[in-house]
Amino acid sequence: MAERRMFSKQIIDSDMFLDMPVSAQALYFHLAMRADDEGFLNNPSKIMKIVGANKNDMDLLLVKRFIIDFPSGIIVIKHWYIHNYIQKDRFKPTVYNEEKLLLDCKENKVYTLRTEQIDLFSNDDENNHVYSLDTQVRLGKVSIVEDSKEKILKKKESTDIVKHKYGSQKNVLLTDEEIQKLKEKFSNFEDLIENLSMYMGSTGKSYSSHYLTILNWNRKETGNGKDSKPIEKNPYIPRRNRQPRADETNSSE
Repeated sequence: MAERRMFSKQIIDSDMFLDMPVSAQALYFHLAMRADDEGFLNNPSKIMKIVGANKNDMDLLLVKRFIIDFPSGIIVIKHWYIHNYIQKDRFKPTVYNEEKLLLDCKENKVYTLRTEQIDLFSNDDENNHVYSLDTQVRLGKVSIVEDSKEKILKKKESTDIVKHKYGSQKNVLLTDEEIQKLKEKFSNFEDLIENLSMYMGSTGKSYSSHYLTILNWNRKETGNGKDSKPIEKNPYIPRRNRQPRADETNSSE
């Protein structure tokens, strides 16, 4: 096995590499220095202890895909052949053939798992290199990048739900589904919405879910989750904002 190793500025001068903590960068250099002639090594934990690195540094290298790990504990330097070229008379093939069979080496000299479709470091053209995120499953484990993408998609789906404005103040926000549930549950759902609208308008308060607020108010007032009391007895509306009922007018009129 060759004793000398080289590092390509194409990789170590990239923003993705330089944005990592110095400890993670140092770990990468030490791992690459100790890898065999095809970029594999079987003792990453030992090297972490030797150089004083921690698990966060290793995890960061995995997430950013500067290294690839295998269930056996073997790792490989992803951009090994960009860094190093070893002459045939000095080259010693790796002994980790099972792990090697799980990899492809693309035309840009970058290792990638056969289950992956998008490479982290890919060539746009001869002189321009761009990064893209891995989105595939990594040897039976869902990558952190894929997990993050899933969360972003779920968040986007939740923000796509349309809420309409209700109440005299047009400040009660409810989805069509929430309105339908209120209609089915309460015969006086319009009064409940108006209660909340008037209360928020007069106090300036806000709630994260107007639907749940209506349910909670009704539960507190009735104690059984059934139809709430008529609007004129609702304690949440300031008296100055109430409209007098017909039977509350002066009997002499």
